[in-house]
Amino acid sequence: MSTVTAALFTWPLGDDAALVLRTAELADAHFALVQANYRELARWFPDAFQEPPVLELTRANLAEGAKGWIDGELLPLSIAVKADDGWQLVGWAQLIINQAKRSGEVGYWLDAGFVGRGLVTRAVSAILDHAFGPLGLERIGLTATADNLRSRAVAERLGFTLEGVLREGAAFPTERRDVALYGLLSREWAKSVEQAE
Repeated sequence: MSTVTAALFTWPLGDDAALVLRTAELADAHFALVQANYRELARWFPDAFQEPPVLELTRANLAEGAKGWIDGELLPLSIAVKADDGWQLVGWAQLIINQAKRSGEVGYWLDAGFVGRGLVTRAVSAILDHAFGPLGLERIGLTATADNLRSRAVAERLGFTLEGVLREGAAFPTERRDVALYGLLSREWAKSVEQAE
């Protein structure tokens, strides 16, 4: 299902895509995106997407995320691609921020129809630039189930280090699965950016 929305603020990811602040004003479009993808997402998120989405719960979740943004604890974003009359939401990315520890945790997902275009890599790269730049964080973590090879490839492509595996660390409704833990330090990101220039 195509979900198109206008946005007052966009964070460019090249000419064809952008990050859009994920707020309750995008509830209908975000709900449609989750509704189209929740069965696939349930494979990778043990604590979310296990039931069909409900519009009012989606709206409340987005409002809570916006409050986290205002409080400086969360950077809630949607991944969007250009559409005829605005932006089509095709994914989700966020940074959970712990200012006291000067660290964060990045997460993301993408509609299956848009996989393979580099959208997640560009989105996470932009988030890392912001986290290690203006936010002044020193460490970013990333977790993925050990069998989520696409997500793990994003982490490795961006220079994250595999720091360990939590055996059966993810409790899904019918099974437990291993979780891969990745970390990236500010100085490592700065070095990789410098080498890319």
